[in-house]
Amino acid sequence: MENMKLFCVSLGCDKNLVDTEKMLGLLGGTGFTFTDDEMEADVILVNTCCFIGDAKEESVNTILDMARLKEEGACRALIVTGCLAQRYKQEILDEIPEVDAILGTTSYEDVAGIVKQVLEGKGITHLTSFHDLGELPDTQAGRVVTTGGYYAFLKIAEGCDKRCTYCIIPYLRGPYRSVPMEQLLEEARQLASGGVKELILVAQETTLYGKDIYGGKSLPKLLHELAQIPGIQWIRIQYCYPEEITDELIEAIRSEEKVCHYLDIPIQHASNRILKRMGRRTNREELTERIAKLRKEIPDIALRTTMISGFPGETQADHEELMDFVNEMEFERLGVFAYSAEEDTPAYSYPDQVPQEVKEERRDEIMELQQDIAFGHCEDMVGRILTVLIEGKVVDEPVYVGRTYMDAPGVDGLIFVNAEMELMSGDFVRVKVTGAAEYDLIGEVYDESAQ
Repeated sequence: MENMKLFCVSLGCDKNLVDTEKMLGLLGGTGFTFTDDEMEADVILVNTCCFIGDAKEESVNTILDMARLKEEGACRALIVTGCLAQRYKQEILDEIPEVDAILGTTSYEDVAGIVKQVLEGKGITHLTSFHDLGELPDTQAGRVVTTGGYYAFLKIAEGCDKRCTYCIIPYLRGPYRSVPMEQLLEEARQLASGGVKELILVAQETTLYGKDIYGGKSLPKLLHELAQIPGIQWIRIQYCYPEEITDELIEAIRSEEKVCHYLDIPIQHASNRILKRMGRRTNREELTERIAKLRKEIPDIALRTTMISGFPGETQADHEELMDFVNEMEFERLGVFAYSAEEDTPAYSYPDQVPQEVKEERRDEIMELQQDIAFGHCEDMVGRILTVLIEGKVVDEPVYVGRTYMDAPGVDGLIFVNAEMELMSGDFVRVKVTGAAEYDLIGEVYDESAQ
């Protein structure tokens, strides 16, 4: 496989991206070079998502686009992996014959061997690799970090046991399995040695980390251990289920200097009736109490959440209750999905489905409200001095783009920094906030020596 070129498309969430980076590491170790031109690629890898309907459609369209390169490009092997592959293996084989091999969500470690078999063309029409969903893929392979080099996602667990009634993930990713701490620390050390300065901890649920292998929630201990690694300056936590946030975790976030005062808490709704139908483990009163505690213990914490609009059975009164909750909580960051009915989930067969246009209207109403809240938060930042991680530069202007501790990459806001000096991506600089937009900030480099 020497001198062969590989083109890769990674779709869906950051957890999927970690799998992609590990597959690239495995393939790079066998002699592949990487290309960003799909026309010249000998091998094309598509890591798919099917969490909601839009993601499923994007995955299918991407596979079809890549399939055309069997005729129009140099492609000799088209490999499909990830959640759509796990869920619709037979349909892909039947409907898209150009696909040469399909790997399930727990078998990505087989990718190099599968690609080799396809290229050798030993008369096998289609190759598949599907391991038991209870297995934990080998996560000790080297990674090709695709996020720019100064931040990386660290996937600390696989699968989920919650089984919310709308969610397909447990059926595609299996039960909750924590990655052993020594493996995570070694991976984090390798990332740091490669220049990574920000670690973003991800899993279907980070708060339960370690409960399955250590007999108790071990995320606080993991945070303390990661904070000892030289070179790591920020540690960010995503996907913390509110009912699992302990006093010990709050204290670890508050006390560990490297842990960002930022928490992603997927809440989904605020109507107790809808929360119960969703199979969630909290009610509005508990959510309010937990958020109040976080803000009391960590006053400058930035809270991100996601909501679902138009869940089956959601009435106008339920929607208005959610709007009241969003208005009351004033989340710094918030996203909304219109409910997507996923076959094989309990909610798919609920009789009282909400019309699509109503779901979207309610989604837009919540986002309009959040836009005002977010702008208020941005205005409150004017005059503050913040540490900013530089990520790039505006072309032909002395303006750099970066993120504060309040912003995760790809989902939150940015800060535009005016600077006459040259800055590099990956630099941490002190910035005085001078202006605010709807979701973004404007600032200038702060010269502490001149004060």
